Amino acid sequence: MEKVWHKHYPDHIAKEIVIPNKTLPDMLTDTIGNYGERPALCFYGKETTYQALGVQVDRFTSAIQQQGLKKGNRAAIMLPNCPQYVISYYGILQAGGIVTQLNPMLVAKEMEEILNDSGAETIIIYDALLPSLNQIIDQTPIKHVIKVSLSGYEVEDGIAIGFATFLQSVNQSFTPVKIDPSEDIAILQYTGGTTGRSKGAMLTHGNLLANVMQSYEFFKDHIDFGMERYLSVIPLFHVYGMTSCMNLSIYTGAMNILLPKFDIEEVLQTIKDVQPTSFPGVPTMYIALINHPKVKEYAVNSIEICNSGSAPMPGEIMKEFESKTGAKILEGYGLSESSPTTHCNPLFGERKPGSVGIGFPSTDYKIVDLVYGTEELPVGEVGEIVIKGPQVMKGYWNMEEETAQTLRDGWLYTGDIAYMDKDGYLYIVDRKKDLIIASGYNVYPRDIEEVIYQHEAVQEAVVVGIPDPYRGETVKAVIVLKEGSQCTDQEIINFCKSSLAPYKVPKVIEFRKKLPKTSVGKILRRKIREELH
Repeated sequence: MEKVWHKHYPDHIAKEIVIPNKTLPDMLTDTIGNYGERPALCFYGKETTYQALGVQVDRFTSAIQQQGLKKGNRAAIMLPNCPQYVISYYGILQAGGIVTQLNPMLVAKEMEEILNDSGAETIIIYDALLPSLNQIIDQTPIKHVIKVSLSGYEVEDGIAIGFATFLQSVNQSFTPVKIDPSEDIAILQYTGGTTGRSKGAMLTHGNLLANVMQSYEFFKDHIDFGMERYLSVIPLFHVYGMTSCMNLSIYTGAMNILLPKFDIEEVLQTIKDVQPTSFPGVPTMYIALINHPKVKEYAVNSIEICNSGSAPMPGEIMKEFESKTGAKILEGYGLSESSPTTHCNPLFGERKPGSVGIGFPSTDYKIVDLVYGTEELPVGEVGEIVIKGPQVMKGYWNMEEETAQTLRDGWLYTGDIAYMDKDGYLYIVDRKKDLIIASGYNVYPRDIEEVIYQHEAVQEAVVVGIPDPYRGETVKAVIVLKEGSQCTDQEIINFCKSSLAPYKVPKVIEFRKKLPKTSVGKILRRKIREELH
């Protein structure tokens, strides 16, 4: 049966796509053949062509094979955005290895857990993080440490070998490895562990290539092969940055402009100097840009598309950003378990504020009941979103029970509460675990946050449930005001009363200077909730 959301696809945009039997390194090889002299990477003004990138990836592959890495072995990368990340990533994959992505902000204990769970014997690590690694290395399988210095100076010490020295150690060409794209795992993408132990989503070469090709097909009217410039501030170790910045830029022969962290002055100066055409980001990044007093002096109008993901985009922020920059913000949706993107608002059709859009090509989705997950719900009814498509993971690493709970009859159960309108546009209401139940009413934090963001003094806001002896839970809003603005808790409460049912209005307001965030810039609702319980 024709899917309702397919009616928005024009004839030249494929609703279903065929994924070639290729690996990610094959994708890089194809791009080198077509765009070898074009810049692949730009890091603080220094450009690397695709041809030069290919040479370095081949050297890395040879060196890591020489070191003993075999097909299926895991190797961890714990780096900020830098050329060495891309080289290591593709070098490990070309050797038949599995990349274990590690967030550089992890503390030693968290690092230890993931290294032990993955069984990684090699780690490519930012040299400033070596003290943390040294605390736990004897309790992990790690045998080989390759360190990266962003200053360019490498001092040899102990077990760690410098990245440049490692590449120079090659005395033979690499041995090609036979890889089955549909079966062989490319990445262990660890989830945040908000519900306990972190889970390693097993993403195959086929999963990742599929999501890249789905992204291209969806946006192809606005992608000029060999000419685009992607601003990559989103960390490459995050599944969103990995696919929407690194892998998509390589597939399209684009220049990937790498920044190790989000620093507003550095981002604006980079936009002015290099003029990116695409800026994948998260809402907090766009909020920082529009609140910068001199944003209009930095030629931000070079940016044509901003893909917003990882967290809900408040409607007021979207409107203000677009009016100040001229760029189009396309809110989308995805998960680590789906490589990650499954939905996005289309440039070829209607953009609906508050919605995460329609399904990518070759992606099916439906809303099912929250209790058993077996009954498909009608248009407009709230339930759990489940997804099926070629980008959906193989399962969780060493976690059969969790895999069986999450993957059922070919469907990925997301844990996200949503509804669909008559046009097939998806609206994410909240995570199951973020739901607040106050006096028996279901309260969705996002509904309240959307209202609070409309207040002229508010820069950032997050809503959580806190224990209440009478209501069970009650609503609390934690707010960061714009610089120079003033506001009282009663003003916020009165403002909410004009737009929200009484049971949704926050009963408690707390003002803070800043909110806890992930390395991607996503507000950590979980951490705030834990602080308050």
